Amino acid sequence: MSDRSQSASDSSSPEWSPYFGFDSPYANQADAIERIISAAEESGFLAMEGPCGTGKTMAALTAAGYLIRETDQYENAIVATPVKQQRRQFVEDLRTMNETLEEPLAGVALVGKRDLCPYGREGSFPEGKSVQDRCETLRETTAELVSEDSRLEVNERYVSTGDGRDSRPSGEDEQWWDPAKARALVDATQLDPDASSSPLRTAGRSAPYPPTQPATPSELLDSGDGRLYCPFEADWYARDKGSPVTFDSGDCGVVTSEEFLPDSVGAGVCPHRAMMVLVDNADVVIGNYNHLFDSASRAIVDPVVDERTLVILDEAHRLEGRVRGLLTDTVGYATIKQARRDLGVLLERVRQTGRGAETIEEHLAYNDVEIEHVDEAREFYGEVLEWLERRVDEELRDRFDGYAAGFAWESLPDETLEIELRNPAEPEPDEFTRWAETSGYDGGAFRRLSAVGAAVENALEASGIDRETVCTAVGALFGQWWERDHTEYFREIELERTDFDRRNVERPWQREYNASLVMYNCMPSDRIKGVFEEFGGGVLMSATLAPLSIFEEVSGLEALERDGDPPRTVSSRTYELPFPETNRASWIVDVEPFTKRNRGEPRIDNRNATRERYAYVARLIAESHGNVMLCWPNYAEAAWAAGRLEEEIDKQVLLDQSTGHEKTRELKREFVGGDSSVLVTSTRGTLTEGVDYEGDDLHTCAVFGVPLVNIGSPRVQAVERAYSARFGEGNAFEYALTIPAVRQVRQALGRVIRGPEERGVRIVVGNRYVSGAIHSVHDFFPETERREFVGMKPEFLPSQFRKFWEE
Repeated sequence: MSDRSQSASDSSSPEWSPYFGFDSPYANQADAIERIISAAEESGFLAMEGPCGTGKTMAALTAAGYLIRETDQYENAIVATPVKQQRRQFVEDLRTMNETLEEPLAGVALVGKRDLCPYGREGSFPEGKSVQDRCETLRETTAELVSEDSRLEVNERYVSTGDGRDSRPSGEDEQWWDPAKARALVDATQLDPDASSSPLRTAGRSAPYPPTQPATPSELLDSGDGRLYCPFEADWYARDKGSPVTFDSGDCGVVTSEEFLPDSVGAGVCPHRAMMVLVDNADVVIGNYNHLFDSASRAIVDPVVDERTLVILDEAHRLEGRVRGLLTDTVGYATIKQARRDLGVLLERVRQTGRGAETIEEHLAYNDVEIEHVDEAREFYGEVLEWLERRVDEELRDRFDGYAAGFAWESLPDETLEIELRNPAEPEPDEFTRWAETSGYDGGAFRRLSAVGAAVENALEASGIDRETVCTAVGALFGQWWERDHTEYFREIELERTDFDRRNVERPWQREYNASLVMYNCMPSDRIKGVFEEFGGGVLMSATLAPLSIFEEVSGLEALERDGDPPRTVSSRTYELPFPETNRASWIVDVEPFTKRNRGEPRIDNRNATRERYAYVARLIAESHGNVMLCWPNYAEAAWAAGRLEEEIDKQVLLDQSTGHEKTRELKREFVGGDSSVLVTSTRGTLTEGVDYEGDDLHTCAVFGVPLVNIGSPRVQAVERAYSARFGEGNAFEYALTIPAVRQVRQALGRVIRGPEERGVRIVVGNRYVSGAIHSVHDFFPETERREFVGMKPEFLPSQFRKFWEE
């Protein structure tokens, strides 16, 4: 029997049915499609909770296809999801949809520049330079060389039109580049097919260029100053910012990096630029949250985002946490040092006599900046560096006795350290701001830093000084440090482990850490609302959004409806798990709460009553039928549980820890590929959401305790304080900490039943899951799930397991 509902007759098929990729929708899928369309047609947003089996991905794409092709309201759609598996699912479903369409929807899946740069992929850049920085430098040089007013000299044979195959992006205001100069650079680099030279090879394809970056040949630049440039970038300009890579490269009109990367390499055009051209011409763009909320990544989709764009935001339960990180701003010690050097280079040139100094002063004056302002900014950065060195040194001396005794390498921990600059519970000005004020730097001085930086960069460029500058960006960040609210942004110093050469340092801590000033975003809803206002409408969806009313508050949707520009309609919809209830058992094991106060440290020799009780429950569940996943509040607790189980049960015990993606994938393959095993992990880990366990891969999932983040962290306390100010003191802890933790629990439990024929057991362990208990989280589960969960004492588990699996 098909798990999809019977399709309607052709005469009664809805208008969106041609865009639906299967014969007929799931039970709730048709309703979801119609609700997305209805919300979007009103320029509104739908918040939708739908568990596995709802068919959210195809529903959203079907609605998008209908809105793009059958209405005049939308031209394109952007999908954003933080989970790689879900991005692949959108690609697969869009291809499935396109198989049935006479005119397929053009789609492209985005990847980062670091994964696309041919030189970076093959390690051709010098050590110590990031791919991003090196790529940007080569891009800037290439742009200067191909500009119409550059000194590059080309002959007439390069002055011709393109080959007609290229697809050039729209919206270019004015052409400032010369394709002939770009063609000359490409031609100067291209290898002779008959020559013995080895080409650059990556992504399984050979490029028409050598494996190292070329320098400008002397016959094109008579100065003899050969500058490194990127031939892939030059080829893009030679094609008038076009690309020979089309949607035909992809399966069913949907192109991923597996297709456009090798095709771009083979054609000799920059793969990242080729992706940009595809984006400009796509109906559906599939990316991640960075492409909406991170300023650097946003540039790739900015040209195609407006009121005629539909946004599909998947895994929306992650929205707050992910966006908070993307909106957090950091300025590092080394970057401040570089900004100071930028200003010093200009001041040194001004002190020289001659026309160069006059030119610089003229450019500064044009930007309303005086030389005294540059001097003051340089002095400010110098004092900031001294303050930062001193503050870190003092903090580490206070915290670690070994550091104070001169043994930094023995006493300092490997993890990242936070030094809060104010009491996180009190939104008062931070230590750094107070120091600056007492040192004579007021708001005017902070706000002027950005303008000073921009003027300095312009003046250096006009003077012919070839230098990678950071003073504008650094100045802007310090301006925001002064202006931003102290409740919504928490200031601190972050110390991150470094691999710097230990023989060449100024302070002992610099052997071990990079130091940065951080403005941590505690309240992302305002920025989220601002991003949503740029779109015509959309859907935010996940299997775990409940309570939806609170999600609308913290995500900015409620504010968008109340005071958006213009105000938008916001609706919500919840769908129940569509699979037979008889195929699953849902239990609450009623034992004392698993809190830090109750359980003590996660050591094997810790045998207190709480740990013994939880070890007993874990053993009973682990010994049950089939593959069992046990989820603990963090990786340290998971390691403790795995250690106990290895001593007490015969099943294989697999421990998941915070490692790279490949090791995690290997662990999952081992778990599902052999005899019945027990997988022990963190509820907040990578194996508890966005991962499918199909068929007999997983029989039981148990969550132990409520996986709250570390409430002792200054950042977490600052977030709670910000939520208190916005949503009320009584709601702060629940909104900021408890509800996100419950969503993590529900994500983990959702791994068990992934299809209509699957059977499995879902278990939560701890008194806080019981209705009416002290600090109970019971009411944060949807009503349908609350009805299914049955409470019991641990001693009943063996008989209940036998009964369920025997039936």
